[in-house]
Amino acid sequence: MTVWILGDQLSHESVPLQHDDHVLMIEAHAFGERLPYHPQKLVLVFAAMRHFRDELRERGYEVTYIEAETFGEGLDQFYDAAPGTDLVLMDPPSHGAGERLRELVAERGGSLTLVENDLFLTTPDEFDAWAGDADTYRQENWYRHVRRETGILMDGNDPAGGEWNYDDENRETPPDDWSPPEVPRFEPDEVTREVIAFVRERYPDAWGSIADDSFVWPVTRGQAVAALDHFVDVRLTQFGAYQDAMVEGEWALCHSLLSAAINLGILGPREVVDAVEDAYRRGDAPINSVEGFVRQVVGWREFMRHVYRRSMPELARANQLDQTESLPEAYWSGETDMNCLSEAVGHVYDHGYAHHIERLMVLANFALIYGVDPQELDRWFHFGFVDAYDWVTTPNVVGMGSFATDVLSSKPYASSGNYVNKMSDYCADCEYAVSKTTGENACPFNALYWDFLKEHESVLRGTGRMGLMYSHVDRKGDEEWDAIRARAAAVRQMGRDGTL
Repeated sequence: MTVWILGDQLSHESVPLQHDDHVLMIEAHAFGERLPYHPQKLVLVFAAMRHFRDELRERGYEVTYIEAETFGEGLDQFYDAAPGTDLVLMDPPSHGAGERLRELVAERGGSLTLVENDLFLTTPDEFDAWAGDADTYRQENWYRHVRRETGILMDGNDPAGGEWNYDDENRETPPDDWSPPEVPRFEPDEVTREVIAFVRERYPDAWGSIADDSFVWPVTRGQAVAALDHFVDVRLTQFGAYQDAMVEGEWALCHSLLSAAINLGILGPREVVDAVEDAYRRGDAPINSVEGFVRQVVGWREFMRHVYRRSMPELARANQLDQTESLPEAYWSGETDMNCLSEAVGHVYDHGYAHHIERLMVLANFALIYGVDPQELDRWFHFGFVDAYDWVTTPNVVGMGSFATDVLSSKPYASSGNYVNKMSDYCADCEYAVSKTTGENACPFNALYWDFLKEHESVLRGTGRMGLMYSHVDRKGDEEWDAIRARAAAVRQMGRDGTL
């Protein structure tokens, strides 16, 4: 059997492989020019593929590794040498990808059998049985279902610790004298250094930094396991309490930084969940930290994969609020007097990463109330983040961050500057005043937020949990609304001009 392994399927359990299997891997380069992908993302994928190739060969597998512009050209080379070969491939999670690859293979006289993708905790059949014919979904219900079915973080029929959710304990901000643990770093070896040099030369228009000391991501199975161990031993204890916090000058805090490795396949979702649960059972990690992490993997990652699968392709085109603005220039340059936005964009530019609150409540929230086209924001997330794939960003950015559909959320994740002020130290040193809604130095979040609520009142009023906000809307008079609209229009113009 010849097993075709893609760059996000780098698991030794793929298919699973048998020792007499032949492996095909195609490193296709042209895709990296369709969007200005972050150079660290390109390095991560190509270096991980090459290391996986070498690991397979060391284990005795025969591996055909082809570097080509496209999958089509790579398949041409493969079938010139092995005409009529039948291939087996784990079905990629991105919409329609499996069928497109099957067509490419058929055009060259071969066949492609798609088998279930085993790099997730749950299967399509399991989710479909749970969801039935529903076309809207809520994560909390799914999350509890999966924990009951798998026994993850359960004590018999009850959730470990007695509660399903410990969010109330996970909204602290660290004290002024607190410093996060060092980020684990993996010195690039010769293979990775070669990839870094290749990416620098081949993709001069890539958006983001690839400084010599900035690439910290694991690219081998051994490095990924070491990163998991570091998280459990060093970062997990304080992860929960500070998981929603934002601190000036700190891009990683106590976050696991494992999402890229999981999405590549060099770590499995069940093994990372088991590792953190084991720490709880040993008494080495508090329940709020452990449950918070388990929720990210068992809840959100699995949930988003299935919602994407069932909601495409309509999800990718969704825009129920008819948002049409282009991204503010600050998302490209990082140059803005808004401290929160400068920090978040800077984290993505420097590392290809920002944690979930920066993603949702700064980058997506600001774009939402500014009026950005959901598809443009989705593209920015897709090329900017090292852990991003279409199945990841589309439900998270279009569905959740942009509220372009109510398929997975009953209300928009929109807020004024008060949220950023509560969860960060950004506002203290910002040129804008978070206490002001209108006027030259008023926090841009504030006027945009109220203008957003007023502009989309017909859609949002009466939406789940929006009643309190609209009671505030109703108390504002015409003069205040005129000032809010004027300030919001000025902020949008500054966003277009790059003077925000």
